Amino acid sequence: QVQLVESGGGLVQAGGSLRLSCAASGRTFSTYDMGWFRRTPGKEREFVTRIIWGTGLTSYADSVKGRFAISRDRTKNTVYLQMNSLQPEDTAVYYCAATDTMRSKYWGQGTQVTVSS
Repeated sequence: QVQLVESGGGLVQAGGSLRLSCAASGRTFSTYDMGWFRRTPGKEREFVTRIIWGTGLTSYADSVKGRFAISRDRTKNTVYLQMNSLQPEDTAVYYCAATDTMRSKYWGQGTQVTVSS
């Protein structure tokens, strides 16, 4: 089994920063991409960002461009999400997601990010 475990969420003041991490463990797999989604209660899941594992090519939702940055450490099978200039509208449960080269999808359990003020 492949597991994705997120960490780094918490409570932060508006304008602050958080760094999320997502580590893949268990059975190894060939990663195609990893990324992040977020969900606020009562609202639809929203794509945040992704990174192509082999090339490092990134993509961002318009709502987070210029504020969030995704990166990867291939030796640790870990993806990071640096979140700067956080605003209350960024409050959500953030879910790590991954796709392997066989098109299988994996999801983390989610980590809560709450931005006050």
